[in-house]
Parts: sequence; structure tokens; C-alpha cells
Amino acid sequence: MNLTGADWASSGLAWLTGLSDGPPDHSRAAVLTRADGVVAELTRLLGFPVDVASILTGRAALLGLHRNGRVSAGGATRLLPTRDGWWALTLSRADDIDAVPALVEADSVPDDPWPVIAQWSARRHIDEVLDRATLLDLPAARLGEAAPLPPAVRTSGPPTEPRTARRLLVADLSSMWAGPLCGQLLATAGATVVKVESPSRPDGTRSGNAAFFDWMNHGKLSYAVDFDSNRLRALLAVADVVIEGSRPGVLPRRGLSPESLPGPAGRIWLRITGHGSDSQRPAFGDDAAVAGGLVGVSASGPVFCADAIADPLTGLDAALAVAHSLQRGGGETIDVAMSAVAATYAALPTASSESPIPARQPQAPPPSPPASALGADNAVVEALVQQRNSVPC
Repeated sequence: MNLTGADWASSGLAWLTGLSDGPPDHSRAAVLTRADGVVAELTRLLGFPVDVASILTGRAALLGLHRNGRVSAGGATRLLPTRDGWWALTLSRADDIDAVPALVEADSVPDDPWPVIAQWSARRHIDEVLDRATLLDLPAARLGEAAPLPPAVRTSGPPTEPRTARRLLVADLSSMWAGPLCGQLLATAGATVVKVESPSRPDGTRSGNAAFFDWMNHGKLSYAVDFDSNRLRALLAVADVVIEGSRPGVLPRRGLSPESLPGPAGRIWLRITGHGSDSQRPAFGDDAAVAGGLVGVSASGPVFCADAIADPLTGLDAALAVAHSLQRGGGETIDVAMSAVAATYAALPTASSESPIPARQPQAPPPSPPASALGADNAVVEALVQQRNSVPC
């Protein structure tokens, strides 16, 4: 489909990009065109239509978010200048906030730490800022640090004949947005998707906006299981697709990897990371987008592009990577880095940030059925595992 700047405006993406007290930013209209191409290919391979605008702006509509310039639409991330560049910092976890005094080298900081962080950042070089943030395990990124890269694919088992997602068993160990979106798209395509969560540390979005959690996770079976349990290993050993979003090395140290767990022929193991399989750095959608250089343009400097845009773009690209793998017969491990996905979209040509076309407010997706309560489907999942184990090879 040949999308135009009018589609960018009507999608809600322009409305979410730009200074809070300024006009909407239309400079990244090509992002929607490429994302629509991904969706068209997904529709061809998986057999169902996807509303690309809803995927990219639906969370903002559900949460009532607005463009905030160098404050992310969701409010947890800031774009900050240093002496020689821009960087993004996300403070969405309690541990991140607790680390701020160490970051700015102070005994304590006010309840609102951002002015202190901004002053500290402005006096330092970008390398020093990023080194210190990385040392403290903070989700931080230099503007444009990542290179555009396709998903990394390698053979990890025997393939099957080409397949679609219908009737496949998917174990979704991911959380938040990118991985769950990929799982939701596979569920819509006819797969049985099991949302796996630790009873002691469930997906953090369960405690957030219920409409968003339901949108990403309705129709999935909820399996609450300790990640060190043999019950989880049994599920992963029979799953056709595994989706994980942990930092590199976290699951392999528990013996949960395609190298250590045998699986059915054609199994696809999808890993979604912030900065690639060789990086331990944490990342969220807004700071990963900044790492990729996917920001809007203003006269006074960069601004956030839409709402945590690296998350839904990664979910779409990851689903397409799985669909392509199914066409090849699977038997593959796929690594998708959010910052590399953002960089791929950032490499597209930019347009003028100004447009006479009025920007439309994001529209909420249709209401979703409630997602399963935590662990509500444990018995069903274990029966599925037993059934698969009883099928003769």
C-alpha cells in the first residue's frame, strides 16, 4: 500500500510526535509506510488482516497519552543533552530510581530527580554519562548508537515442511509489549499461545492498564510456573515456537535454551533483546528507539517519536521473522534487537516536520476479551504437554 503523509497524520503517530506545546511532527511518515509493508507481508503469510495504525498507537489511545517533546509519551523516559551529544534515560523500575543518587554522584536527590539529572548530564561528555549509566544497569542509550540490522537467524535443529501458525504450540516467556505482541499475532493466526509467567514475578503490565494487558494477552493460556521448574522445561521441549525477552544469558544459565533443550523438528526459538545478543544492557521501547536514532525533529533538537515506538515495531518485525522461518521449515534460532529494528526504520528518508494536514488523535483498538488470570490455565497447559509427549514420533 502506498501510504502518504495524510496516513501518518490520520494514524495518530503525528499527534504523538513533537513538542508538547508545538505542532505535530510529520518528519517520520516513512515509518508508517514500511510498517504497513511488514503488515501486508504478515497478512499474506499468516492469513489475517492487521491494523497497523492500531498496533502502533493503540497503547497511547488506551492510556490517553499525548506528545511531550523530550519527555516520552508514557513519562518514564527523558531525552537529555550532554556536552557533546544526546542520550535517553528510562526510570520505570524502582531499582532505576534508587540508582539515581549514584548516577549523579550525590548522597540524595529530590522526589523529582530529573532536574538534577539534567544538570549533571549537561556538564559531562556523552561517553562518561553512558559509561556510568551502564555501570549502574540503567536503561540508557546514546542517540543513534545502533546500526540497522535484520534479525539474526541460525540453524538450531532439523526443519519440517513449510507451515503456517495454525495449530502450533507457542510458549511466550516474554513480557511488556514487543514479545507479547508477537505472541498475540501468532494467536490471531491460529496458534495456541501459552503465556508463561513466574508466580513471584509476573508480567509487569498485569498491574498496569487492564485494557492494554487484555489487548496484548487475550486468548492466550496463562501458565504460572517457576522458571527453574521441570514443568517449564517440559513445555519448552514440546513447543513449536518459543518467545523470550530476557537479557542474553539469563535463561541459558537455567538450562533454558535451544542448545540445552531438545525440541520438536522445526522448533523456532525467538529471542528479543534491547541491544543484541552480545549486550547485557536493559532497554525499553523509548530508549531503544533513541538508540536507533528513531526520533522526531524540532528546531531545538530531537523529540520522541510516538509512544515507545521500538516496542510495536519490534513485535511486528519479530512476528514476520517467525512467519518467514515457518515458510523455511523452522529449526532456527532468531535474535531480534529492538535498537536495531529502530535503526532500520530511522534509516528511512525523513520529510518536513510541518504539514498542513491536521493530525488525528490516536484511536483506541476495539475492546478485547479479558486475558486469563495468572495461572488460570495451568491444568490445560499440562494436559497439552502430556498429550504431545504421548504422540508417537
